[in-house]
Amino acid sequence: MTSKFTGVDFYDLDSLLNEEERAVRDTVRAWVDEHIMPVIGEHYVEGKFPKQLIPGMAKLGLFGANLPEEYGCAGLNNVAYGLIMQELERGDSGLRSFASVQGALVMYPIFAFGSEQQKKEWLPKLASGEAIGCFGLTEPDFGSNPGGMITTAKETKDGWVLNGAKMWITNGSTAQVAIVWAKIGPLEDVNGIRGFIVPTKTKGFTAKDQKGKLSLRASDTSELVLQDVHVPKDALLPKSGGLKSPLSCLTQARYGIAWGAVGAAMACYDEAVSYAKTRVMFDKPIGGFQLQQARLAEMLTEITKAQLLCVQLGRLKDRGTMTPQQVSLAKRNNVSMATDIARETRRLLGANGILAEYQAMRHLANLESVYTYEGTHDIHTLILGQEITGLSAFN
Repeated sequence: MTSKFTGVDFYDLDSLLNEEERAVRDTVRAWVDEHIMPVIGEHYVEGKFPKQLIPGMAKLGLFGANLPEEYGCAGLNNVAYGLIMQELERGDSGLRSFASVQGALVMYPIFAFGSEQQKKEWLPKLASGEAIGCFGLTEPDFGSNPGGMITTAKETKDGWVLNGAKMWITNGSTAQVAIVWAKIGPLEDVNGIRGFIVPTKTKGFTAKDQKGKLSLRASDTSELVLQDVHVPKDALLPKSGGLKSPLSCLTQARYGIAWGAVGAAMACYDEAVSYAKTRVMFDKPIGGFQLQQARLAEMLTEITKAQLLCVQLGRLKDRGTMTPQQVSLAKRNNVSMATDIARETRRLLGANGILAEYQAMRHLANLESVYTYEGTHDIHTLILGQEITGLSAFN
């Protein structure tokens, strides 16, 4: 097993952080070590999200941590928020996904597109963990092309009626409220996409757990079905409009993923270093062999580069100059980097690397999902290609 985590800071990252950012990171790091690490392997094997951790996460202010204090949130800057995502995913992608969906995909759209009444009603509940939310965008036949969605919302004299299905929805079976994206006009009109706040207890709304997952096993993943779901007029997020609205939410989530992937890589690197120093083969620790030292040197280099990328991206976000294309670059690079490091750590650990007692195989399996969701690696490649050339390869 890995020794107590002390961090990966070869480039003196601490010198780039302010006092509050360091304090936030250290607090969440200690909480992860105390509460997540002892139980996450068991929950992963059993395929259960550790719901008992939700109150502690809420108490630490981890939900919507970069949203304003006036709505019960922590009001942190975006670097501090990113460090929270880093530390949660160091524990497990499922924990980071839970907090990321709650904050970036449920609380953020209410904050960005909701009425003041909606913000005051929902944001404090979501920040405190009194309510858990999910984000209904992806559909069984529309993942990388969300504009093709066929979920509809028809206006009635007293509200809206929603019909459709959503797939691969994190927190779906746990949530008390869903942000559902639907078309209010013709299916070919992406400008008719609007967001709705839908309590999951509403008649006609059902959530079914996704079975058979070999990745993100300590995460709640569901299919949502909406069959003649009636919601009042004020369920509509009034400032939402067109595909750009849900995509802006995904930009917020992808920012957190870029940081989270660094945390997964850090966990694997730490485990690899500890194992290399203590595992004896041919009468000396395997860390004394060139092959393993080359692996560790490559891991450290790539993690350091990714950390610096994240800090700069966070500073740009705090200045309001961050672009979606920059987020695509960071998500694409950092998840690929973390996947490679998890794989190399598993190989360094040999047969022990497949055991739940160690972290590498769990992180590797999780990262294969992170590689795909919130925009696949290939989709982000094309986003960058379009930014570079000015030519779209999507159609």
